Parts: sequence; C-alpha cells; structure tokens
Amino acid sequence: MVSLPSYVSRDLVAERLSLIFPEGTPNRIYCVREIAASTVFTALYIGAVEGANRFLGPVHVYRMTTEQAVKSTNADREDYPRLVRTNRVPGTRWYADNSREPIRDETLRDGLVAIGAVIRREDLPTTSGAPRYALKSDFAKLFDPALDGSALEAAIATFQSTHLSKGALARITIMRSGAAAGSAGLRVTFPNGETRQLAPGPSSFIAQDVIEVFAKRFLAAPAVLWLSESGNKVVVRDDSLANAIGLKIKHDKNLPDLILADLGPLEPLIVFVEVVATDGAITPRRREAIYELTDAAGFDRKQVAFLTAYQDRESAGFKKTVAQLAWDTFAWFVSEPDQIVILRSNKTSGAYLSSLI
Repeated sequence: MVSLPSYVSRDLVAERLSLIFPEGTPNRIYCVREIAASTVFTALYIGAVEGANRFLGPVHVYRMTTEQAVKSTNADREDYPRLVRTNRVPGTRWYADNSREPIRDETLRDGLVAIGAVIRREDLPTTSGAPRYALKSDFAKLFDPALDGSALEAAIATFQSTHLSKGALARITIMRSGAAAGSAGLRVTFPNGETRQLAPGPSSFIAQDVIEVFAKRFLAAPAVLWLSESGNKVVVRDDSLANAIGLKIKHDKNLPDLILADLGPLEPLIVFVEVVATDGAITPRRREAIYELTDAAGFDRKQVAFLTAYQDRESAGFKKTVAQLAWDTFAWFVSEPDQIVILRSNKTSGAYLSSLI
C-alpha cells in the first residue's frame, strides 16, 4: 500500500500556496483562494499524488467537513473516499454540491492543471464521474510540514523555474519589484531628463512605468504635459509646451492622471492616460469629456489617443474595470511592457477581420 503524505492543515496549505504562486502568476486567484487550498488539502488528505494511483474528484472537496478534516490518522484518511461514495461524511460540509463547477473548471482546469501543479487522467471518457486528478509529486512535496526555512524557499524556487514559463517568471519579478519600490516612494525620470518624487503607492508605480517604459516603446518623441497623483495633486504641468501645441490644460475633474505628447509625427499626438490600481479607467463618458477639451483646442480627433494603464492582467483593478473600457482606446500592462491591447470598434459595416488587424 502506498503511504499517505504527511498530514497538514488547510491553513498551512493556504499559506504555502501564496508563496508558491506570488503576484503575477497567471490565473493566480484560481490557485490561491480558499477553495484552491481546500482542493489541495483534500488531495493530500486522500493521497491523490502522482504515482500513487489515487485520484481526486470535486466531490471529495465539496463533501469534506470541518469535523472530518481534523481527523489525521491514516485509518480516517483511508476511509474518507468510502464515506464520500456513500455520502455519509459526518459533520458540517465545507461547500454545497453546486461548488462542483468552480472546483473543476476554475481551480483545477484553469488554475492548477494549467500551471502544471496537477495532472489529469486522459484515459477516462469526458462523461465519466470517476476521480481523475492528482497533485504533481514535486508540487505535493512543497506541503511537507518538515520542509521550512531556506529548504522550503529553494524547493519553491525549483518548482517555479520548472513549471512557470519565462514570461510568467518575468511578470512575477516585475510585480515584486513594483511592490518594493512602491513602499518607499518613487523617483520618476521624464523624457527630458527631469525627475520628480512620487508619493508611495501602486498608482505611482504604474505611472512611473508609463512615463519611463511605455512612452519610450510606443511614442517616437515623448513628452509629459501633465501628471497628477491621488486627490488631484499636480506633480508636473508643462503649460508652455501645452500652449505651444494649442492645448489649454485646466485643473478640473475631467483631466486624467497623465497627459503625454508624441512630438515625432508631423501633427503631434496627445495621449490621455488613466492609471488604474483599483478604479478609474478610460470609460466612454471620460473619453467624451476629454474630446470636448481637445475639440475646443482645435485638435483633430485623429491626433488624440486614450490609454488605460494597469499593473497586470491578473490585477483586481483590471478585472473590475475591463468591462467599462471605451472602444477605440488602448490598454497597457506594466508586467507585459512590449504588448498593447487595442479596443477597436468596427465602424465599417461588413468589414472583414483581416482589414481590422
């Protein structure tokens, strides 16, 4: 008989999941939330680990009870699958039966399986109700309670380098550096070489990267016309340059966090930027309010662009505001600096996709 992994609590599993899958991990929420900890705990509880020929199904998770989960003897753990099959698990259930889909589709399929922490049997028909999931052996070892300190850190690093793509690892590195920088405030360098100190916080980190990274990658001759922080505190306001190109900047509620200019084209491009840590994207209402400003300044709307800048595609701010983004605007992510999202409306009836690319 294959021995069971060492017993661990769900709290320990939750704590280590946050270490194994740090900020920036693709679909991180599916891998670290409570139901993910419950899933990994239950897999360890019944010994559903690669090579043990034991498998987990969502039913094992949603029929687990508070009373059963603290029964740590091998006999209790070996008996649990039988209790699940007969629906006779004593105690207060963790989840209702309708939790099957979130466990199967989000936590397992889109989370732990996609990232390489869980394997799935492929020899079963898709309609089969038989358990089909098991923890990868190197993933399961990360929850050994005897593993701690530097040994745990080294094991987690090895797992990450093996199972996370280079792009994912890069995102994690960028996210970590942003958190560290944000805690002490940031000094941002403008395209003309001037510097300003920004107050600490996630919005400042995003604004810094828009100026220092985005502008260099996507604008030919960038300049900063306006930069404000939370509470409409103006950090920089280049009235002389704005006036020279006909833009009258007024300190009112319609102005975004950043206004950039690209002086490379024959006709300058004005880029209005909203920095989103939690809220405040370029919505249709915001876009139209800004168009009123640029229309009054005599700018052709082809000379005006709108950008919403986020920390990451997995950030709470993006998930909260993505449905509000206006068409014919752009979105950009600090963690993926070479890519840009274009929200393009189809203004030509019957246009083929190839003509829109």
